[in-house]
Amino acid sequence: MAELERIGYELKPFDIVLVNTRAASCIGTDDYLTAGCGMGREATLYLTERGVRVAGIDAWGWGAPFFHTRKRWEATHDPSIVWEGHKAGREIPYCHMEKLCNLERLPAFGFTVACFPHKVKNGAGGWTRAVALFD
Repeated sequence: MAELERIGYELKPFDIVLVNTRAASCIGTDDYLTAGCGMGREATLYLTERGVRVAGIDAWGWGAPFFHTRKRWEATHDPSIVWEGHKAGREIPYCHMEKLCNLERLPAFGFTVACFPHKVKNGAGGWTRAVALFD
């Protein structure tokens, strides 16, 4: 919410949200698996409650890096924190893309995102070619 306020943007239904955590700048290094902040249950529901049905992130996964999740789990032993952003999709369905790159090259808003998914037979997920389109 703070980032939306900072850039002066109000979400509209069917907006596609791309989350730049700087993780893509770490691809190929030991820091990649721990880079980024991830999206938890509350953050995911914040988006989906406003009509977002597709989102993407530059990090290894949608949720917090396992390094951080493990620390939270060791402190609380609360299994609900594992994949909490993913599981929010059970409440309000959405699709997300992971491991995106070049998000830092995009403006804050004002472009179109086209997502070309590859269907994996009997799969629950697959890869997507995400493309930013400009007028």
